[in-house]
Amino acid sequence: MAYVAVTGGQEAIEEAEKLVKSYRLTNSEFPLDPSHIQKQMRLLIDRVMSEAGMYSPSLAALALKQGEGDTFEAVFLLRAYRSTLERNHYSEPVDTNGMRVIRRISSSFKDVPGGQVLGPTYDYTHRLLNFDLTNEQIEDFLHDDIDPTEWENEEAIFQKVIDILRNEELVEKTSSSTSKEPFDITRDNMSFPAPRSARLQTLARGETGAMMALAYSSMRGFGAVHPTIAELRVGYVPVYIPHPFQPGEKVYAGEVLVTEVETINRFEENKSTGNVEFTLGYGFCFGQNELKAISMAILDRSITDGGSSPAEQEEFVLTHIDSVEANGFVSHLKLPHYVTFQSALDRIRNAKDEDE
Repeated sequence: MAYVAVTGGQEAIEEAEKLVKSYRLTNSEFPLDPSHIQKQMRLLIDRVMSEAGMYSPSLAALALKQGEGDTFEAVFLLRAYRSTLERNHYSEPVDTNGMRVIRRISSSFKDVPGGQVLGPTYDYTHRLLNFDLTNEQIEDFLHDDIDPTEWENEEAIFQKVIDILRNEELVEKTSSSTSKEPFDITRDNMSFPAPRSARLQTLARGETGAMMALAYSSMRGFGAVHPTIAELRVGYVPVYIPHPFQPGEKVYAGEVLVTEVETINRFEENKSTGNVEFTLGYGFCFGQNELKAISMAILDRSITDGGSSPAEQEEFVLTHIDSVEANGFVSHLKLPHYVTFQSALDRIRNAKDEDE
């Protein structure tokens, strides 16, 4: 495409930036404290961190404040900042079997080892506006007998539901080898067909709404994946890095809140063993972001199976779910396109003159 270089107008641009700040703060009693956004808009924070591919609740809150609540802008800011950071270590693969669970449900089995753990969720409440929130007082809530800090500190570790079926050889076996270096989508250009490590990374950073729409299309019949959730779990997983001076040893770096979903799909015959097995889908992302993780599991399975529908085409899915890429390309239409439009205008005028 041909774009014209824009010069001048610097003063107008600076004044426009000042106007943004004015619109954000005018008629406000006090500026928003990012710590309040971080603590009280936790699901929004989780979504921004997930789509940015960077786990930092405090910086996600700051990005949301700067972007005035625009999640696309916040993700852009956070991912741009992430690109400036030095990469000092690569973590060890995270073992989700040791997840300290705060929520864990199964749609496939009513009774699972350890039981269903509803945890923090709106799933079972009425979707009605709560006008009491307009005059909410933290002191009133503290009188209740619920202490989320105490609950999160419990050692709630459960056996995975999918392992029950795996022990009976009723689900396909997935490779757990870590000998092959995973693809890094932040440093290498992805080509198609993409390795599964690149696919899962792209899905993990994908825009929630776009992924939901594609997953929904598959469930409605534009595809063949309509799964059952074997297990959805939200919890904290420990992160370790290799010890810099003692080979074979590792150092605890902290823990992150994640959502993991394993779905059970249709069953088919395993050509190598002859067994009839369920196929699986997998979703994993930062924070409590259940809708995205479920959508990811559906798309993971859809791409693996392949087909002619949009949700089954790897290149179509992976190139259209990135919020930064999509937002940037659509938003660039606001930039000057004088050359391209004038060219089209000249052609249609010439054609009109020739007809006359």
